Amino acid sequence: MLISPTMLRIEGVRQLRNPYTLAFTLAMPVAMYLLFGVSMGYGTLSAGNGNVSFYIMTSMAAYGTAVAMSSLTSLAATEAKQGWGRQLAMTPLTTAGYALTKLLTAVAFAALALVAVFTAGMLSGAHVDDAWRWVATAGIILGIGLIYGLFGLGVGLFFSSDSAAALASISMTFFAFFGNVFMPLDGVMLDIARFTPLYGFVALSRWPLTDGRLTTGQTDEMWMLLLNVVVWLALFAVLVTVGMKRSRARQ
Repeated sequence: MLISPTMLRIEGVRQLRNPYTLAFTLAMPVAMYLLFGVSMGYGTLSAGNGNVSFYIMTSMAAYGTAVAMSSLTSLAATEAKQGWGRQLAMTPLTTAGYALTKLLTAVAFAALALVAVFTAGMLSGAHVDDAWRWVATAGIILGIGLIYGLFGLGVGLFFSSDSAAALASISMTFFAFFGNVFMPLDGVMLDIARFTPLYGFVALSRWPLTDGRLTTGQTDEMWMLLLNVVVWLALFAVLVTVGMKRSRARQ
């Protein structure tokens, strides 16, 4: 059996009952959007092809997607290390089916985080000139955001089960602070941010709004942002490979 609808439903309900998942993947991005994009009063100011609220909404939706993908895949990796595979051998579900179920759950929560933030944005005045820019922004976030599942998988394989999920989500928050996600950076800090894991992803997510223009007046070239994503994708793949070898060595 490739995938079990029953297990998929159970896994989804289990995560919805997990206060950690609800707090960090759903509530926190929405709360940060409402704090920085609505309550500060500058949300209606013009920004590129829309307003500041749309800019901040995009940033928080991208952050929430990265956290959902990384934290939930790290949990899947730790479960596998704890011998869950031996339990699966007693059921019709294959290892590939288990992995696909976990991946679909992570993607579903990433999409849920995006929908939650976008809904908050629609209800609070986030604006962009053309409707297709909403669709393009959501597509970029969900499409590129999948790479952070590799990061979470690598963290789950590399570190102990008690700390993996927390480390994955905390790392995303750290990367967001230093990756020009939560606040506009300038000077040396912006130069450093361009090399961080979330910079290319979030800048590309903002592209339908900004066309690459930054709040500092500078412009990011698309090839530079794509290179950032590709390089970090390769590094995440290396982390997974090393984590798998380390996990096998422990066994």
